[in-house]
Amino acid sequence: MTGQKSVIPTAEGLASSARAAKTRGLPPVHDWNPPFCGDLDMRIARDGTWFYLGTPIGRLELVRLFATIIWRDGDDYFLVTPVEKVGITVDDAPFVAVDFNRKGDALEFETNVGDKILAGPANPIRVARDAQTGEPAPYVLVRHNLEALIDRKSFYRLVDIGEEADVDGILWFGVRSSGTFFPIIPAAELA
Repeated sequence: MTGQKSVIPTAEGLASSARAAKTRGLPPVHDWNPPFCGDLDMRIARDGTWFYLGTPIGRLELVRLFATIIWRDGDDYFLVTPVEKVGITVDDAPFVAVDFNRKGDALEFETNVGDKILAGPANPIRVARDAQTGEPAPYVLVRHNLEALIDRKSFYRLVDIGEEADVDGILWFGVRSSGTFFPIIPAAELA
């Protein structure tokens, strides 16, 4: 026994560490390799609401701070600071794209935490479909391997501006951004 006390991670402790490490822009969480300190009772619901100990986190600035230190490894999500790494639960995606606008030939998405992303080769749009119902679930890559679920109203707006294009001999319906076509559904399924 080394005499060190085991410290249970808390949201307050993480917020304090994240504030101390914050610089201009996003913290370099991909460069940090702190020890795993256990799981935290924090969950991000499919609608983008963050919960701590079963209660919604009502302070948007705190949610935005936590959103800067989220990291995904495989199917697991963590909040990472230079000194600790804690597991959290993410129901679907850690962010929700709540709106988009045209910026020249690009689509610029805005997330529920204020991130702005230009969809394109570095930040692709993808649409997963439920195997049983066929219901689409559209996403845009925000950073590294973290995606935003595109909300329903924005997805309908994407469909409104969609077009057809040939992709490897198959006619697809999709959208263009930054010179890249992103397929949504085979055009034959629209008929």
